[in-house]
Amino acid sequence: MAKVRSIYVCNECGAESRQYFGKCAVCGSWNSLVEQAVEPVSTNSRPGRRKSASKATDSKPRLAKTFSQIVDHPQARIGSGYDELDRVLGGGIVPGSLVLVGGDPGIGKSTLLLQTANQLADRAAVLYVCAEESGQQVKLRSQRLGIGRRQKENRSQNSSESLYLLPETDLEVILSELESLKPRVAVIDSIQALFYNQLTSAPGSVSQVRECTSALMQLAKRENITLFIVGHVTKEGAIAGPKVLEHLVDTVLYFEGDRFASHRLLRSVKNRFGATHELGVFEMVSQGLEEVPNPSALFMGNRDEQVPGISTIVACEGSRPLVVELQSLVSPTSYSSPRRSATGIEYNRLLQILAVLEKRVGIPLSKLDAYVASSGGLNVGEPAADLGIAIAVAASFRDRIIDPGLVLIGEVGLGGQVRPVSQIELRLKEAAKLGFKRALVPKGQKIKGLPMDITEVGRVVDAIAQALTGQFATALDVQVDADE
Repeated sequence: MAKVRSIYVCNECGAESRQYFGKCAVCGSWNSLVEQAVEPVSTNSRPGRRKSASKATDSKPRLAKTFSQIVDHPQARIGSGYDELDRVLGGGIVPGSLVLVGGDPGIGKSTLLLQTANQLADRAAVLYVCAEESGQQVKLRSQRLGIGRRQKENRSQNSSESLYLLPETDLEVILSELESLKPRVAVIDSIQALFYNQLTSAPGSVSQVRECTSALMQLAKRENITLFIVGHVTKEGAIAGPKVLEHLVDTVLYFEGDRFASHRLLRSVKNRFGATHELGVFEMVSQGLEEVPNPSALFMGNRDEQVPGISTIVACEGSRPLVVELQSLVSPTSYSSPRRSATGIEYNRLLQILAVLEKRVGIPLSKLDAYVASSGGLNVGEPAADLGIAIAVAASFRDRIIDPGLVLIGEVGLGGQVRPVSQIELRLKEAAKLGFKRALVPKGQKIKGLPMDITEVGRVVDAIAQALTGQFATALDVQVDADE
């Protein structure tokens, strides 16, 4: 009989080692190695072992097929009951898919999935596996959301579809219930709480998460069950467990938001059945989560209030344009080195734009503190916001007011040029729908007829002069070299 040996697996990255170390050699985390018993596999039973030429046979049918030989089985997507969730999923729920939902504790993951399960229960059987809470605790939350009252109304209408609740952590019991009930949609809350009793490691470890997800995936594909899996996140914001967890599922969604704000953002970072980086916007109210019909209203301030250093941009999250207000404040520093602060803006990007303004425009920002923030707490990471940041900083430096009907779109290059951006027509249409009358865009962008006064600029200094002139300000009096 082969001897059982032990290996040590890192709980953070899944790296394996033959001996114990206090620090993982791959990811550098401390005290993350866990011992696991491994039974050696006989060399004669390895799947990849090649047979001898004398035993080779051609009697077995060929399994590989060409694309023309594969029969199409079109499946209609399932509406979740929330347009924002359907948008992030690429148009609805794909039958038999695995969707991983991650987010900070208390952000609203369980609330969103419980409300979605309630919406789907009107049309099909749904199983909600609560591995972290008891059935009574989930029922209390459902009563606050009005779910229990809605199910009673469905029963009075002799509806055969319903929402089933299973407070269980044993993987084998959950798989047995899924096979017997055969729901159309199932929710696993959460994957880190499940355990497979054939493994000696604790729930939430790398091996437990990997094996539980793999078993659920095989059953979901075989029975055509859609699975929503809740995943914990680490302090860095990534989903806890091995990276293979994100590779096994079809879609990865991150639920994020500011704890001081009521809105929540559902962001897609992986989707095999739709576009990535799509964004859904919800608002947390006393009755749970509600959709936001006009997300741009969350990220726009009071346009009637004229304050220096405020500009408006149009950021694209996937295929959704969002009008966002940027705020800037430039003031003399009282320290030897000036302070730079960025909220909702990438910090290194801000430093780059400040350097361009000082070198190419002539604004002495090396002696000034600079603060830039996006309204509503939205993280704007795309380069199309560069022009709005630059003009907001320049307007704050000169204490000028930017026309509230002006929208700024463009990427700022290191040479002081304004570079083209993608989806320019989509951005301008969203701005025009919200009542903006003017737009500064990069030179050379192909723009068809829109009900806006569109001005093309090729350099940052020209864009600043255009934005800070007219009814709301006088011409910008900065010195520019003759050769710039």
